[in-house]
Amino acid sequence: MTYLWTKTFHALFVIAWMACVFYLPRILVNLAETRGQPAVQERIALMGTRLYRFGHAMFAVMLVLGLLLWFGRFLAPSLWPNVTAGSGWMHAKFLLVLLLLAYFIVTGKMLKSMAAGGPAKSSGWYRWFNEVPLLLAIPVLFLVIAKPF
Repeated sequence: MTYLWTKTFHALFVIAWMACVFYLPRILVNLAETRGQPAVQERIALMGTRLYRFGHAMFAVMLVLGLLLWFGRFLAPSLWPNVTAGSGWMHAKFLLVLLLLAYFIVTGKMLKSMAAGGPAKSSGWYRWFNEVPLLLAIPVLFLVIAKPF
C-alpha cells in the first residue's frame, strides 16, 4: 500500500511540475508581446518568477518520491517492491526527464533575462519554443505506459 501511495503522490507532483513546464514559456510569449508596457510586463514577470519557484518546489518533491519508488527497495523491500528491475525504459524515461529539467531551467533563465529588460526574441519564436516540452512528454508517457524494454 505504501508503494501505491508513493506512486500516487509522485504522479500528482509530476502533473504539477509539468503544468509549470508547459505554462512558463507561455509567459515568455506574453512578455514578448507586451514590450513597451512596463506595468504589464512587471506583473507578468512576477507571475513567471512565482511560477518558476513553484515549479522548482514541485520538481523537488517529484524527484524525492520518484527516487523512493526507484530505490525504495533498498530501504524497505516490503514497502517499495522492486518493480523496475531490468527495466531499460526507466533509464530512458529518466534521461528525458533530465532534458525536461534542462528545458525548464533554460526557460527560467530566459524569464529572468527578459524581466531584467534583456533582449527578447519574437513571440512566434517563443510559441514554437513552447512546443518542446510536449515533444519530450509524449515519449515519457509512452515509456511509462508501455514499458517497451
